[in-house]
Amino acid sequence: MQKFLTIFGMVVSVVVALVFGLDAATEIPFGRPSWTMDIGMVVGAVLLFVASFLTFREIK
Repeated sequence: MQKFLTIFGMVVSVVVALVFGLDAATEIPFGRPSWTMDIGMVVGAVLLFVASFLTFREIK
């Protein structure tokens, strides 16, 4: 179960990074209401991915 949750965290972080990166680059899907929000969400997604990946490596 722990491996599933870490993999799920990595998948969610990739989706969030792609959605907000796309919004920052092309104003799709949210119309780029704020650069700060887009950058903050991408940074948060990267941090979630790193935390999930490091945890995944530690699980046996």
